[in-house]
Amino acid sequence: MAISTTARGELRTLVLVCAAHFASHFQMLVFPPLFPLLRDSLGVGFVEIGLALTLYNVVSALTQAPMGFLVDRVGARIVLVGGLALGGAAYVVTGLFPSYPMLLVAAALVGLANSVYHPADYALLSAGIGDARMGRAFSVHTFAGYFGGAIAPAIMLLLVTWVGMGGAIIAAGMVGWVVGLALLAAPFGAVTRRAAEHAGMRGARALLTPAILGLVLFFAMISLSTGGISNFTVVALVDGFGATLTSANGALTAFLLASACGVLAGGVLADRTTRHGEVATLGFGLTAALMLLIGYTSLGPFWLALVMGVAGFLSGMIMPSRDMLVRQASPPGAEGRVFGIVTTGFNFGGMVSPVVFGALMDHHLPAWLFFASAIFMLMTAALALFGERRPRPAAQAGD
Repeated sequence: MAISTTARGELRTLVLVCAAHFASHFQMLVFPPLFPLLRDSLGVGFVEIGLALTLYNVVSALTQAPMGFLVDRVGARIVLVGGLALGGAAYVVTGLFPSYPMLLVAAALVGLANSVYHPADYALLSAGIGDARMGRAFSVHTFAGYFGGAIAPAIMLLLVTWVGMGGAIIAAGMVGWVVGLALLAAPFGAVTRRAAEHAGMRGARALLTPAILGLVLFFAMISLSTGGISNFTVVALVDGFGATLTSANGALTAFLLASACGVLAGGVLADRTTRHGEVATLGFGLTAALMLLIGYTSLGPFWLALVMGVAGFLSGMIMPSRDMLVRQASPPGAEGRVFGIVTTGFNFGGMVSPVVFGALMDHHLPAWLFFASAIFMLMTAALALFGERRPRPAAQAGD
């Protein structure tokens, strides 16, 4: 059966926006798998390397809301292409001229590039996808990002063996350029014009309700609970548990890839229940227990990858319920802006997480990567349960 012009346009929008989300998450995990190599090559400690991640999050947090207004003013596609081009350039230059100052500059530029993705992606999806398919589009969009992060450690390790550390970083930067060129070449005119029609939404100050501010804290705790795992698992397992670089990256890949699969399963679960806070509480509670198991025991490569995979699946499974909590707190028609505000919590957590976990690594406390992550996960679970029991706003259109 022939595909309608509208369906082709929606599919093109979804594929290209998901490709951008894939590239953004892939590039967020370019440096962490290389931390042991960067430490030796640049002659710095993990606190100094963690400072680069903190700088990334500071810049991203400060610029994400202004980027939302820029998206409304000049169009989502051009802002998204600019972010992809800037992030790619930062990695290419770092690969060509590796040094610690360049690492800090790259972190700042990638943080600026990262700030465009949430406002631009959601603007393009909201304008280019029909309401009846919006939920599935958001789920696939989230999956694409998780998948990009999931394969990054393995791909970076493989590239290092082929072209060296500098070449691997350059290749990672070029991923953003390829996706940016595809976005430029696609006929997006109608979509960007329709996106502008959604610009007349209330300002950020009117959206800073107690429920939304609580969700900012909730997202910050999620960042703290999973950021250490994403960024320092390889270091902790190699330096403290005797794992090889290959098996440690395999365990991290299992966690991230299973997280991506968990997102898709969580989408089905989120559609079948309204008790999203309880789903998030259960998921993070079980994940915390698995983190404690890893920290207290010395698992072989197979069991380590298996436990990390189950933990990743559980942590991914709650993400659609997390997004439903945001949607429930959003005034009608303001979901995109609310997501933009709430997701700055990720950056706030990201400012603290690298320094905290980097200090644990420098003080030779690798088990505390998993213990501290478990503590943050339990705090996140408590916030989710508390948020579920808060009085909810009036029913939203389409709920």
